[in-house]
Amino acid sequence: MLFKELQTDRLLLKNISSDDREFIFSQFSDNVVNRYLFDAEPLINVQGADNIIEFYLQPEPRLQHRWVLVRKEDGIRIGTCGFHCWNMNDNTCDVGYDLKEIYWGKGYMAEAMETIISFAYEQMNLKKINACIYVDNGRSIKLAEKLGFKFNGETQMVSFRGKVYEHKIFTLDLGIL
Repeated sequence: MLFKELQTDRLLLKNISSDDREFIFSQFSDNVVNRYLFDAEPLINVQGADNIIEFYLQPEPRLQHRWVLVRKEDGIRIGTCGFHCWNMNDNTCDVGYDLKEIYWGKGYMAEAMETIISFAYEQMNLKKINACIYVDNGRSIKLAEKLGFKFNGETQMVSFRGKVYEHKIFTLDLGIL
């Protein structure tokens, strides 16, 4: 199974690469982008970007993959999305996504997510995709629900910076597509 670049009408979903170093640093040092991530401090130097890229460039088969969203019209990188915690035994994985604030509300992430969900179903043979979303992240919850994810009744408490944040687990059952 090889992860490949994908396309939508408006976007190129390119595999993350070392060429994305400056963008990854910009993206994950941005406090607005990081507002609901609760898994790592915002980046403070480009070495942090190198570490993220290295994590996603491990040889295949790997249990994670990240695409960088590039607008076709001007080549601007606007966000990322991808999979992690791929369990090949039960054909499930988690999904994550992030977008620069100036591109919110324009349908870019829905477009990208629909494409990677199709890839997950057709190429990865996934049966379920989970999204762990902070309860106050209304935009992300709305997007997940628009894509067919359902709150599965599970919550997860995430400790970060000395506080605990409740997340809901949303699941997309690909067996019913």
